[in-house]
Amino acid sequence: MSDLKRTALFNAHKKHGGKIIDFSGWELPVQYEGITQEHEGTRNKAGLFDVSHMGEVEVKGKEAFKFVQNLVTNDVSALEDNQVLYTFMCYEHGGVVDDLLVYRFNEEHFFLVINASNVDKDFHWMEKNSARYDIDVENISDNISQLAIQGPHAQEILQKLTDTDLSQIKFFYCNRNVNVAGANCLVSRTGYTGEDGFEIYLDHHKAETVWDRLMEEGKDLGLRPVGLGARDTLRFEATLPLYGNELTKDITPLEAGLGFFVKLDGDDFIGKEALVKQKAEGLKRKIVGFEMIDKGIPRHGYEVWADGKEIGFVTTGYAAPTVKKNIGFAMVPIEYSKLGTQIEIKVRKRLAKAQVVSKRFYTKNYKK
Repeated sequence: MSDLKRTALFNAHKKHGGKIIDFSGWELPVQYEGITQEHEGTRNKAGLFDVSHMGEVEVKGKEAFKFVQNLVTNDVSALEDNQVLYTFMCYEHGGVVDDLLVYRFNEEHFFLVINASNVDKDFHWMEKNSARYDIDVENISDNISQLAIQGPHAQEILQKLTDTDLSQIKFFYCNRNVNVAGANCLVSRTGYTGEDGFEIYLDHHKAETVWDRLMEEGKDLGLRPVGLGARDTLRFEATLPLYGNELTKDITPLEAGLGFFVKLDGDDFIGKEALVKQKAEGLKRKIVGFEMIDKGIPRHGYEVWADGKEIGFVTTGYAAPTVKKNIGFAMVPIEYSKLGTQIEIKVRKRLAKAQVVSKRFYTKNYKK
């Protein structure tokens, strides 16, 4: 794995027994003690994640707001300073370039957090579309480490390492000047688990110290390190999409069931015309939730069948630890999307019965 990138926390992962894999060109832990234990530990107590592989881009300049508003599907004009927005970048045909978080520091300074596997592609897309704006767009991904602490005890643990009153950071807001164990950090009340928690952005050279101090202070409250495996099961149960699964260049936000984050009645943005047309004409397909009736665990890419023919594919599927069911998301034709519809999932070489259900598998525990 010598040609792969390592985060500043690589040694910490080895120390805690992390099972290292290649994830989008990074050496990262898929698990430590086990996916189920880490999943349940985050839901019930607290989990600590290394998400330093994520990408960060700064947009600065007189027309920063105009550029970002045109770049993404959600309404950036609704943001206050230090507020965060979930949104998409779309191609002209409506497919998704990436999903991302937009941080507004002020009207001339935005901070965009993008997916690790898409950093180069996303930055090229931003540069390509920035030419007519009076702005500077800079990829600062290589300068930043990112930790996430998530779960019911997340605030209590992090509070031990800072004098900043974390209860004053509201859901999807940030504080750009938080001293955590001697490190100056940007701390936001965001995450990817469905639980309350924080994401912490800081310089590489302080990352391992902050990680170690959090693990030390969180020991009595059940804090454990969490790998990529449980990160995926946690986000899936909480109905949070993953780029490459529920979102791709060939799947629009409307087909993914995420139209709430697409403001078709506001300012123009790249892809708006295609999405307005798709909505007006009516969706031909959409992503649904399903629950297995027969035995079998659905997996990403499995075929979906109905009426004796293949009709779609599974985007994500798991034996979900919290809800204790074999469930998944699948892309199906619109006529098969109604709740209660019987479908079949091709598990290995056999067809196993399943049923379309609500995608709300788990009730999120955010502090709003």
